[in-house]
Amino acid sequence: MVRMSAEERRESVIRAAMIEFARGGFNGTSTEVIAKRVGVSQPYLFRLFPGKEAIFLAASKRCLEEVKEVFRKASEGLTGQDALHAMGKAYQGLIADDPDMLLMQMQTYVAIASAEASGDREFGEALRAGWMEMYDTAHLALGAEVDETTQFLAYGMLVNVLVSMGFRADHRVWTGFYESAQPKK
Repeated sequence: MVRMSAEERRESVIRAAMIEFARGGFNGTSTEVIAKRVGVSQPYLFRLFPGKEAIFLAASKRCLEEVKEVFRKASEGLTGQDALHAMGKAYQGLIADDPDMLLMQMQTYVAIASAEASGDREFGEALRAGWMEMYDTAHLALGAEVDETTQFLAYGMLVNVLVSMGFRADHRVWTGFYESAQPKK
């Protein structure tokens, strides 16, 4: 049996945390369940991360990075509407193939709002920075057009909400979305 390095173990914790936090949220997920998914003890988990918040932040940052990369790869060499539709299709593919990715995004937004409501602005700072990298990636692919970027991300957020709520791909609520923003049927 090959022994994992601390960095490889850290990576496995982030992946496991994405799944567990996606499904249970920040408050509903214990570090014990994350440790169990990875196959390590809680004390070992805390050698890799200083606490639950650090694990959640790493998982949320990874989620935002992965969405940013999906946008970057999909729009590579494209501009305008071609980039928009390529990013929309790639994003639809991402959340269809990995529903936990969508749920992790939603949990990230809820956790930031909850922290802010309790007076903790610092919690969301790093995540807002990651979100802005995602925004900038889409923005540049769309020719730095603010209206296009806003519309693209607005559609994306509506897609997130509708998919999270379980609206099936054939539901009338999807009528009016451009084809690349519609879920796979």
